[in-house]
Amino acid sequence: MLGTLPGEANDTTAALAAGGLVFVPTDDIAMQSEDLFISEQEVRVRYVFKSTAAKDVHTLVAFPMPDLTVSMESNPSIPVEDSENFLDFKTQVEGKPVVTKVELKAFALGIDRTQMLIDLKVPLAPQMAATGKALDALPQDKWQELLDIGLVQVDEFDAGKGTERHLAPRWSLKTTYYWMQTFPAGKELVVEHQYKPSVGMSVGTLVGMKVGKDNEWIAAEQRSMADTFCIDSTLLAAVDRASKGSKPEMQPIFSDARIHYILKTAGNWAGSVGDFTLTVDKGAPENLVSFCGTGVKKISPTRFQMKAKDFFPLKDLGILILKPYPKK
Repeated sequence: MLGTLPGEANDTTAALAAGGLVFVPTDDIAMQSEDLFISEQEVRVRYVFKSTAAKDVHTLVAFPMPDLTVSMESNPSIPVEDSENFLDFKTQVEGKPVVTKVELKAFALGIDRTQMLIDLKVPLAPQMAATGKALDALPQDKWQELLDIGLVQVDEFDAGKGTERHLAPRWSLKTTYYWMQTFPAGKELVVEHQYKPSVGMSVGTLVGMKVGKDNEWIAAEQRSMADTFCIDSTLLAAVDRASKGSKPEMQPIFSDARIHYILKTAGNWAGSVGDFTLTVDKGAPENLVSFCGTGVKKISPTRFQMKAKDFFPLKDLGILILKPYPKK
């Protein structure tokens, strides 16, 4: 066995998939190039657009944040403690910062409950401590009303001082940053944005774990990871070599970090991406990395790069980073 099963909530965090910019579909704007950099600490994207229209195109550009749901059953990775901008999203056009607007919506069971929470003076961000405090402060009749419509759930526990009963949010927060952008007729326009990714982590990776016939869940998860991250025999062999001489009772050989990026948003622009560059930084030379790509080259001790012409993404990107534990 190469690791321990990351089954407990405090051993595993889930990655929230984010991506690039989206806007009203048009045939008048082409993406000439996209330069994408991804690491555990940062996602950076540099686009070069060109308008083929005879007149300036004035259109809405948006960056949809991943839906955020925080509950007793989920443990999402949230990189920034902020009620709105939990990915620390920033954007520039032609090197100048853009002032964006933001829309926040809270949904429970598919129904928009934003105004209800605002009227109750409950923050919309489910991950903030202030949200839980505001829910707990509501009168008991409101507790039952919110429970009945699936907006909250009861969280009961004993922290050593007797049973405590609290309300926990069950809604999903949808956050979208947006602005109106002018694309000048016949000219190029450089748009850049960056944010901190939501990185899913497990203290012990399932990659390379030896499983028996009674562990179908683990085997199915391994198959899913192999498809998402294009795990091949070379990576599995490296994990196997690192595990030689280890004992079952010892710590796992590798932890893992998982980053998901929505590539298919590039389909909003006219045609394919003229020149596409993807650079992935695995963080440390001793780490292992796996992701799906064609013609990937190692360009530094920690960085891997893929280049493509007339690129049209058919699949979103998953990046797996395996980090060895120090040997004792």
